[in-house]
Amino acid sequence: MDESQEVSAIRVRDLVVGFGRQTVLDHLSLDVRRGEILGLVGASGGGKSVLMRTIIGLIPRQGRSIEVMGQPIGGRTEGAATTWGILFQQGALFSSLTVRQNVQFPLRENLVLSQELMDEIAIAKLEMVGLRAQDADKYPSELSGGMTKRVSLARALALDPPILFLDEPTSGLDPIAAGDFDALIRTLQKTLGLTVFMVTHDLASLTTVCDRVAALADGKIVAIGPMRELLQSEHPWVRAYFHGKRSQMLQHQMR
Repeated sequence: MDESQEVSAIRVRDLVVGFGRQTVLDHLSLDVRRGEILGLVGASGGGKSVLMRTIIGLIPRQGRSIEVMGQPIGGRTEGAATTWGILFQQGALFSSLTVRQNVQFPLRENLVLSQELMDEIAIAKLEMVGLRAQDADKYPSELSGGMTKRVSLARALALDPPILFLDEPTSGLDPIAAGDFDALIRTLQKTLGLTVFMVTHDLASLTTVCDRVAALADGKIVAIGPMRELLQSEHPWVRAYFHGKRSQMLQHQMR
């Protein structure tokens, strides 16, 4: 095993994904280091969520290999639910279940536990993401956008996975709520030693939370590194993304 495999939580090589005649990911390669927060940026419809969903086995692939925690991934993988947790863009909570039941869903599907123990775990996870025990009996329709994200995050952490996938985690949140959620992600990552793969277009998240940023364009990773390195990239799409008028204004405001 080479050194990159030893330090990589996720290792993608020559990944090809297409729909009909359209190729979305074209021989893409990427390493996500263990214990880092990696932000993935790209144009709308450019394949960011496709890459995430392919890694976790929701979309079939062509091409070479994907390894997660040193193990090859082929379609649906046994034990995958305990390897990673996923926060989808809109939270994807079950509307007919309470907050408690939503958080307990991965436990019921993957473990055999008493109801008492599942209740204790659910409350602990809710408190971990900044919610109260009283929130456990609410339904998704009673939650604010920020609370929905936190419940979804609590569910993603229910099985104590080493890897966390986040799909546009601050989408739909106001700047204050988005900032609080970013701070929560960073705190959880440090406390739990998580590896975080975050699809986002939020420049504030990329700047304040991510250890490295990967830019996806033309079906490939065209730049990757700390934010300061991407700001120096000469790739046309990367320059347009990080040096456009709106991006420059946001960067100026964050200084």
